[in-house]
Amino acid sequence: MATNLDKVFQGFSKLSYPERLRVLSRAGLLAEESAEYLQEGGLKDISLGEKFIENVIGYFQIPLGVAVHFRIDQRDRLIPMAVEETSIVAAASKTAKWIREKGRIETSCKGQDIIGQIQFAKVQDFQRLQKTVHAFGREWMDLANREVAFGLVQRGGGVTSLNLRSMIRPDGLTMAVLHVHMNPCDAMGANVINQVCEFLKGPIEDASGEKITMCILSNLVDTKITEATITLNEISAELAEKIEEASLFAELDPYRAATNNKGVLNGIDPILIATGNDWRAVEAGVHAYACRSGQYRSITRWRREGHQLVGTLQAPLVVGTVGGVTTLHPTASLCMRLLEVSSANDLSRVLAAAGLVQNLGALRALVTDGIIEGHMRLHLKNLTLGAGAREQEIPILQKKLEEILTLRKRISLSHAVEALREMRSQDARRTENISP
Repeated sequence: MATNLDKVFQGFSKLSYPERLRVLSRAGLLAEESAEYLQEGGLKDISLGEKFIENVIGYFQIPLGVAVHFRIDQRDRLIPMAVEETSIVAAASKTAKWIREKGRIETSCKGQDIIGQIQFAKVQDFQRLQKTVHAFGREWMDLANREVAFGLVQRGGGVTSLNLRSMIRPDGLTMAVLHVHMNPCDAMGANVINQVCEFLKGPIEDASGEKITMCILSNLVDTKITEATITLNEISAELAEKIEEASLFAELDPYRAATNNKGVLNGIDPILIATGNDWRAVEAGVHAYACRSGQYRSITRWRREGHQLVGTLQAPLVVGTVGGVTTLHPTASLCMRLLEVSSANDLSRVLAAAGLVQNLGALRALVTDGIIEGHMRLHLKNLTLGAGAREQEIPILQKKLEEILTLRKRISLSHAVEALREMRSQDARRTENISP
């Protein structure tokens, strides 16, 4: 990869589709066969889909784009995004460029373990169960690592600890839950942790005399948190204050926090989809983590610190870079090569950075021009298609819709339909006037 991608992507959004592929190829970001694969429409062979899910009837394609101008931890990144929502890729690229000029993005990971849960629905004697776990815990972990998680152990991972919790049920009885902590290395680890928990069911029941109800992983992985920090210099005091106030709104009000976090996930989900990761699991973990105080809150925080504006994101972003769709799907593999991530932690740090960048872009738009101006301007082409414009009519209609948006500060499909009808009426009159 080119060490400095800033010049490579100057004017990238204005290039034609073939030109974009050529730029990526010349920069060493895209192999010739990968460019051909994309140009031919991606995956067409239905046999792979048959292996992924049941009752396959085809593929549902989502546009795949790249966000540019990202520099994360002093390294340039090209960010693949599979997403259907207008303005996400553009907003991420525009905001990343602003940060590149005015500040920096730094990321880190704390912790390494995912969590499996073994449930005792109605524990008979919690204290006795505690003593049993204390007495046999090391033996159970060694057994699970030897018999189930041996592949992870060879790579430096495996089961690391056990933690027993108790909860009072509505009927006054006690429920117990044994947390199994496991380092999955560069895998997401869902299948392995589920197998470990199921494997331990027999030995634990034999030693404790208690009945296990179910075994399943948890998507609230508060043992492995990814952080991103954006520091902006030379930002106007007025804008910094407005962004801080917008942040406080999302920190205090769950109604605003839900939309704020959705905006963060606008930057995260498209990368998860592009790389074949389980975006539903990550979303579940993020939302659960946002409730950890007892109230749903923002996972981002923006504050003025002297003449700087500093934003932070903390969330469980558990992903994998090996196995599953990430390895098997050719488009996911291609996107992984574009990202050039070295590990699952590296990928999670890119996700955190993209989520925080997207959050900053949204907040900046909200407290300045408003969300409509930028978002709807990029949405205009969709409106021309929705109105039924033909290929040659699209650029003319789009220009008319831009004029309407500037004048009225709002735009809808009905405006596009009306403008197209008027365009065609004018064209018809002109044709009549020049007819012999």
